[in-house]
Amino acid sequence: MHRKLKPNPAIFVQNAEVNVSLASKNDSLWIENSFVGASWRLGARQIITGVPKNDWMLTIPDGICIDIVPLADHRWAVRPYGFDDTFKGDIRDEKTLFLGMSFLEWLAERGLVSEDITGRKDDLQAAAIFPVVKDKERMGTVLRWMVSEPGLTEGKAVWLESHRLSADEISAQADLRLLYAQRESFCKGNWEVLARNHAKSVFYQLDLMDVAGEFHKFGIDKPEVLPTDAPLMQRIHNRMLRAQIEKLDGRDFKADEQAAFGLLREGLLTDLYERKSSPRLNVYSDQIVWGRSPVRIDMAGGWTDTPPYSLFAGGNVVNIAIELNGQPPLQVYIKPCAEHRIVLRSIDMGAMEVVNTFEELQSYCTIGSPFSIPKAALALAGFVPAFSETVYPSLEKQLEAFGTGIEITLLSAIPAGSGLGTSSILASTVLGSLSDFCGLMWDKNEICRRTLALEQLLTTGGGWQDQYGGVLQGIKLLQTEAGFAQQPLVRWLPEHLFAHPEYRDCHLLYYTGITRTAKGILAEIVRSIFLNSSLHLGLLEEMKAHALDMAEAIQRNDFKGFGTLVGKTWMQKKALDSGTNPPAVEDIIRQIKDYTLGYKLPGAGGGGYLYMVAKDPQAALRIRETLTLNVPNPRARFVEMSLSDKGFQVSRS
Repeated sequence: MHRKLKPNPAIFVQNAEVNVSLASKNDSLWIENSFVGASWRLGARQIITGVPKNDWMLTIPDGICIDIVPLADHRWAVRPYGFDDTFKGDIRDEKTLFLGMSFLEWLAERGLVSEDITGRKDDLQAAAIFPVVKDKERMGTVLRWMVSEPGLTEGKAVWLESHRLSADEISAQADLRLLYAQRESFCKGNWEVLARNHAKSVFYQLDLMDVAGEFHKFGIDKPEVLPTDAPLMQRIHNRMLRAQIEKLDGRDFKADEQAAFGLLREGLLTDLYERKSSPRLNVYSDQIVWGRSPVRIDMAGGWTDTPPYSLFAGGNVVNIAIELNGQPPLQVYIKPCAEHRIVLRSIDMGAMEVVNTFEELQSYCTIGSPFSIPKAALALAGFVPAFSETVYPSLEKQLEAFGTGIEITLLSAIPAGSGLGTSSILASTVLGSLSDFCGLMWDKNEICRRTLALEQLLTTGGGWQDQYGGVLQGIKLLQTEAGFAQQPLVRWLPEHLFAHPEYRDCHLLYYTGITRTAKGILAEIVRSIFLNSSLHLGLLEEMKAHALDMAEAIQRNDFKGFGTLVGKTWMQKKALDSGTNPPAVEDIIRQIKDYTLGYKLPGAGGGGYLYMVAKDPQAALRIRETLTLNVPNPRARFVEMSLSDKGFQVSRS
């Protein structure tokens, strides 16, 4: 990202203050915990460490390194050395390097030829040649003499007068507390500069969880809110970093946190605000549009599809579309309504709501509402001004122009919190059915893309894999590239491991009777991704690679390898979120794990369905027998699953 800003790839500066301009000639340069003044002249192949603030005029030749080490009683050891020095060998050996020459050559150049100078040591590492000084002026003087000005008599005098230590003795006597204190002082200044110059630094690419801890520790003010012309992803990182610093400081952090999620929604919805919908009645007055979808099991790569990770890294997911007990469990019915209003019904929840105004339709974020999904879907279909090509004075007037009221009935023949992608796929089913009813002509890809936007409207967040997993049939590897336009490339995988009689009965689905909604889990993990948490990003990178391994095992018809990889998926999910495997679920797993190649809770985990890959059909029978005899709660049960070869379907009466 910053190749154009860094003059040479082999220049590294950290916890330091550098007041000279670095150029491409400064090859192989490392500066750490040091002050480099404006009057310094640097070269190539140099390591500069531990230098305190100073006002020296200093020229350092190529290949010469400097290390200043604090000692007790306000003293410093001055240790220059050569880039290629090994600090090994006899000090009289002409091949031994010291500042780019043999040690004896160095002594001779400075008029020091007496062997007494060396303390008669045979090992350069043990030679007492590095002076100890008590002030920075003498430090600079002796340093100039040692590295670049052999004729500087003042420097020679300081060296001769000083107590001198060997490299071994410096290591033993170093005061690391002073070294770290100096490092922290430079570090604090660096954080402020990195944040201020975010456009030309790596600041927002860092582990911002760690950055927030440093800002809190040093008492540094949180960065200013970035302007609206800054890159959107940088603005999101900025807001979440501010929130994390405020949280650590014990202040109210909700405003910045919500702003970060709001910016993410803005990025995912902007295109839809620009490409508004124009719904037109597309059915006869007595017709019913019937949409139905399977659910999905995520086999590998879950979470890599979730913004913001997928937006800057892309995602890889393997999942399968399944029907339960021989039927697609998610169904939507839409028909005209004589009155110019919207009637919403839920068969499974036994609920009904009548919507008469735009305000009521836009109340899709109301907590606990059974009709948040159809309300948001109607909004995206163009029945609110923000997404409509034509603005109407009221919902009633729009429905009059549309030609009818609308009645939507939902049926979700599956418990909430199941882990099978129910909410996302139900949203896709509603959107797909509305597309048919309103003549919007959305294909399956557009339906899935709008589902991602719908979940942002609901503030539940979520990725793209659930809807693609259910809307598209069969077994598939889904892959996206970085960017706000997440359009998965779909690669269908062979069905042999799921459909062949030898393996079909080995795939078991068991409803645990335990539910856990994904919204809280999702927000927590997304927050960590916003902050570039190295732990989370590392796990997600492993999950992306794991999805490719899973796809390969399926392509090779490697049943044992496939089952083992399902188990690895479960381990990865537990590493990402420790709450994935609560004790009640672990009690169920403990009874059957010896009969399985692998098992996992689909979705975010914590409850819902348990998917198991039995070692063979006989092991599958033992699993069924075990869990039938030892039912963990009154709701737990086996559910028959079968591969869906159709995905989302829509038809009319």
